[in-house]
Amino acid sequence: MFSAEYKQELDKITNKYEQKRAALLPLLHKVQDKDGLITPEAEKDLADYLELPVVQIHEVVSFYHLYHQEKLGKCHFAICQTSACALRGAEDIIGYIEKKLNIKAGEKTSDGKFSLETVECLGACELAPMLQHNNDAYIGFLDKKKIDEIISKQK
Repeated sequence: MFSAEYKQELDKITNKYEQKRAALLPLLHKVQDKDGLITPEAEKDLADYLELPVVQIHEVVSFYHLYHQEKLGKCHFAICQTSACALRGAEDIIGYIEKKLNIKAGEKTSDGKFSLETVECLGACELAPMLQHNNDAYIGFLDKKKIDEIISKQK
């Protein structure tokens, strides 16, 4: 269960909305920022806090790729694999990263530095192929050189 102090922080977010449940997405970000992931326990605590069935929380967590049920690597690659990116070489980029880091999509390196996932559209088809780096930076027109630069900065 959330501490009283943490509930006050959550209240600051929910007070911005007419209905408490409307704050679900920012609350999930808050929990994930604190813990690095969204655990089943956190889903239950949020469900209790928002007075919603836990399945509604889990549906949102499992639908959006921005919410994680496992810890990510310190450097996380989310590669778009939908049509525009696929047509412009996303599979080759995914394969290159997998080979370079010796992991498959959905995995992280044994040292926890890197993780890779494939996602549905990131909404920047004009930059295809593209990725989202660490849930914030969008990097487009990917090629092996750009991937090497990102990886070398993390080592």
